[in-house]
Amino acid sequence: MGDRLAIRELGLVYGARRGDVKALEGLSLRVGAREFVSVLGPSGCGKSTLLSIASGLLAPTRGEVHVDGTPVQGPRPDVGIVFQQPTLLPWKSVLDNILVPIAATRRTTAQDEERARALIRLVRLDGFERHYPHELSGGMQQRVGIARGFMHDPALMLMDEPFAALDAMTREHMMDELQRLWMDSARSVLFITHSIPEAVYLSDRVLVMSPRPGRVVEEVQVDLPRPRNIDTLGSPGFIDICNRLRRQFQEKHA
Repeated sequence: MGDRLAIRELGLVYGARRGDVKALEGLSLRVGAREFVSVLGPSGCGKSTLLSIASGLLAPTRGEVHVDGTPVQGPRPDVGIVFQQPTLLPWKSVLDNILVPIAATRRTTAQDEERARALIRLVRLDGFERHYPHELSGGMQQRVGIARGFMHDPALMLMDEPFAALDAMTREHMMDELQRLWMDSARSVLFITHSIPEAVYLSDRVLVMSPRPGRVVEEVQVDLPRPRNIDTLGSPGFIDICNRLRRQFQEKHA
């Protein structure tokens, strides 16, 4: 199978009062069909910028971005994104916020609402369907954002530290559910995280980015059997890959 996402020699320069700032330079990566790839890197290295460009929300200064062989020139219905912040519409309920990706393009159906309710159960928000964002905690709002990202079942999912605001137990549950959703579909995922264990648990490959201007400087294969579970976290293979990434990360960013 070909690449679901292909990025070649990506560069982005921001104009600033004190001179131009290079956010990304010479960044290349690929995500294959049905592949889960995580990106690790220091704060400010351009990880979130990378996702904005891959989603078509931001145009690069140079380089190429293709999804399923076609250039990315703006937001696409086959690309979903889950932001670091949930960015919910305050005047809409939990259910209606999750339905936004559908309502933006066509009239919602009973089947759409059924899928939205199933996603609400998945992220453990049963009983909050009619609540509004101001009635939810920050972690609950982020779970709504995650459910919304999956609503239209995109071929490529871009996720920007989606579990950072969740408590430890919910985070582990969502990691398992994300793994299940990914394994049960033809979806590809590009996942941004600061957590090495999270990246190793979820991924087929982990990419390490340099400090600004960001580019990929290391790639680590994660050859652990799936489905992964709580026993995986304590396995020698898992611990070895985490430690290898920690050493590489420290060497690259010392």
